[in-house]
Amino acid sequence: MIHNDQEMEVTHERIAYFQRLLAQLRVTARPEEFSAVTSSYRAEIQRMQKDILDYLTQHVSIQHMSESLSQVEAALLND
Repeated sequence: MIHNDQEMEVTHERIAYFQRLLAQLRVTARPEEFSAVTSSYRAEIQRMQKDILDYLTQHVSIQHMSESLSQVEAALLND
């Protein structure tokens, strides 16, 4: 789950990294192992893309409420 723009940017970078790995595997992996090797990278890219879309389609006011609740919970746990 993405909580802020910084986390979203890190997720974008991770997606780009995995896409570069997949591009490299298209050339270097043997055909008989290609599907097995790439399927987990594909699944992770799809999961991260969903996280980004979920974050981007949530109004900023909901994000701030979530952050405020997290701060309250942390304060209660520390007491």
